[in-house]
Amino acid sequence: MSHQQVGSDWLASAGLRPTRQRVALAALLVGDGQNRHVTAESLFEAAKSEGHPVSLATVYNTLSAFCDVGLMQEVTVDGSKSYFDTNTHDHPHFYWEDEAVLTDAPSDQLVISQLPNVPAGAEIASVDVVIRLRRK
Repeated sequence: MSHQQVGSDWLASAGLRPTRQRVALAALLVGDGQNRHVTAESLFEAAKSEGHPVSLATVYNTLSAFCDVGLMQEVTVDGSKSYFDTNTHDHPHFYWEDEAVLTDAPSDQLVISQLPNVPAGAEIASVDVVIRLRRK
């Protein structure tokens, strides 16, 4: 199956219309069956290098649409830098400060024994764990 077809199927699984730009970006994200952590800028550069004419604003809008329908999750580092992950299952991440790279951390080794009580009228939507690393 081609990367383009895998991308089209991924979009169809969430009911998204397979526009040319969405299919091109989806193929870059999931075409080889591997999960990805990307920034809008890194996906924009990858699309450009593959010959897909797409604006950075379109990449941002497309990643947002992918998150809205549950195809991806956004992981924010430092309150300003967003990474987009094709693995939508709850799992922790390593953030490699020296390279500004986000990778999966082994979820089977993470144990959260207790969360704080939430204020009345609120519920926990998710718990994001980002473990910051730097090389020695």
